[in-house]
Amino acid sequence: MRKGIRNWGPPLLLLAPSLVLVAIFVYGLIIANIQVSMTDRHSLAAEGAFVGFENYITLLTEGRFLHSLLNLVVFTVVFIAGTMIFGFIWAWLLDKGVKAEGVFRSVYLFPMAVSFVASGVVWRWLLNSAEGDRASGLNRMLQAVGLDFLQNSWWNEPVWGMAAIAMPAIWQLSGYIMALFLAGFRGIPDELREAARMDGASEWKLYRHVIFPQLSPIALSALIIVSHMSLKVFDLIMAVTKAIYQTEVPATYMWIALTSNDYAKASAIATVLLVIASLFIIPYLIHTMREEKRSS
Repeated sequence: MRKGIRNWGPPLLLLAPSLVLVAIFVYGLIIANIQVSMTDRHSLAAEGAFVGFENYITLLTEGRFLHSLLNLVVFTVVFIAGTMIFGFIWAWLLDKGVKAEGVFRSVYLFPMAVSFVASGVVWRWLLNSAEGDRASGLNRMLQAVGLDFLQNSWWNEPVWGMAAIAMPAIWQLSGYIMALFLAGFRGIPDELREAARMDGASEWKLYRHVIFPQLSPIALSALIIVSHMSLKVFDLIMAVTKAIYQTEVPATYMWIALTSNDYAKASAIATVLLVIASLFIIPYLIHTMREEKRSS
């Protein structure tokens, strides 16, 4: 018994403060949030009556919330596709070997050092919807090079406005995905490539049967990371467009509900976002655990 305590006692004492803090300020607050979401606390009143899932039913049948979910879907799809494609292409070009690779890496990674709020202020000017003589930002640049027909209203576009909002996020996070893919490329032994070439594999077959399978864990991790980040987008939208209906996503709608003292609705939105995020993260964790068991 004493020997067992000596073995696991010191590690437990070392982890205890962190475990207590996580239990209180993460899981404890999640439980408190769920409790509030199941009450009718729609004002500054200290207490609210228990209403069960009524707030969730109301929320999921509300046109405004469904609109915010649709905006989030558009933003997420464009954001994931943009970051994965550009990140992979940049990593592939760097892996092929270019002069001044360190300079290019710094240029690609620099946007990560800028906050979404700071970059959002710049992109608010770039995505100005004015056209013609009043054009500025990207519309002005397109006009200057004779591409007036490409001018558009960007985030003011009713259907695809959220795709324009995804542009700053793609610019800012593509460098991070590039770094992940580049690490994956550099981690593939040259012997595997040479063996495939000696067996007569074409460049396409080399990538399809050797390189892409080696990069699949990196791609999955990158996909989960950018998916998680897209779900909680808030500061970028607030910096570019403020809290308006046209570019509203669940996070900004939650902020509006919270500042309007509708604590039950804000808590319900937060819980829905947590569930959506879990749909991405939990399968990934299960997959990772299974892969670790297979390799051990």
